[in-house]
Amino acid sequence: MMLSRTRVRTGSRAAGRLLASLATVACVVAAQPAQGQVALVLNSRDATVSLIDQKTFAEVGRVDVGKEPHHLYPKPDGKSLIVANAMSNELHFFDPVDGRLQRRVRDIADPYQIAFSPDNRWFVSVGLRLDRVDLYRYDGTDVTLARRIPIGKAPSHVWFSADSRYAFVTLQDSDEIAAIDMQKQEVAWKMKVGKQPAGIVVTPDDRLVLVGIMGEDYVEAIDWRERRTVARIRTGKGAHNFRGLGDRRHVFVSNRVENTVSKLDMTTLEVVDSFAVPGGPDCMEVSADGRQLWVTSRFLKQVSVVDLEQRKMVRSIPVGRSPHGIYFHNRAPML
Repeated sequence: MMLSRTRVRTGSRAAGRLLASLATVACVVAAQPAQGQVALVLNSRDATVSLIDQKTFAEVGRVDVGKEPHHLYPKPDGKSLIVANAMSNELHFFDPVDGRLQRRVRDIADPYQIAFSPDNRWFVSVGLRLDRVDLYRYDGTDVTLARRIPIGKAPSHVWFSADSRYAFVTLQDSDEIAAIDMQKQEVAWKMKVGKQPAGIVVTPDDRLVLVGIMGEDYVEAIDWRERRTVARIRTGKGAHNFRGLGDRRHVFVSNRVENTVSKLDMTTLEVVDSFAVPGGPDCMEVSADGRQLWVTSRFLKQVSVVDLEQRKMVRSIPVGRSPHGIYFHNRAPML
């Protein structure tokens, strides 16, 4: 799969062949492209992306995409933002600054969650519906399918170790996490965790894996080298997803049932703050200056804006149904 020009490259082995019909095509934007920097919000039940002016907090465009857009990820070169459409098996590429639709890639099977490895050698597509993880080699331009790995029930979120050797995946319906050895292209190990693990992140020191236990009310901290739980940190019912503040110490946790967001200290493994966010808070984004936290409220068709100095929600922005992923180009570091 070509991520910058229309060309397809296939591997020599059967396990490494690209999907036969993978191609890029030109697409037409269904909304007037925004001017200036926008936030992109994925409306998973409407199959659209909302474009929100970051200064005025107004929706300035809405773009039709594939069915069930859930998650997104920027290309390593920063020139495109990839939106993964799980049910229609395709990716849409957007300009990450102004939200202009660039193109579409078809026939990527069930891309519920996607990510590039830190060393930019791998692209991973997590298939929640198909119970597998697809590994692609990435050389800076081309993506070539390396292996499809059956992994367990409902693989959901993914994060890499600092050296890109392992990809950690949550398995929501089997209450496990799995570690994929990227060099061997196989599952290295699995470990039981709490009920319905969802979001996952590795601490900046690469020592712990943090897992949002959505079926309960805590974050599970795991020493992944020893495969041992070292703490269960109570945050709120439906502990779901993570977004770092950008200071390499604090991470936000969305508690979807509790309708709160917790601020967790990753060094002490303690909750240091919490504030109310309505409507099933899910994915989050932090402004570059660290003053605002934008949260998708899955059950309210809105984005909730939190002033982090005031520690409260100060604005709601109407969007489409079941908003999920959210992205700023001018954002704080991920951790």
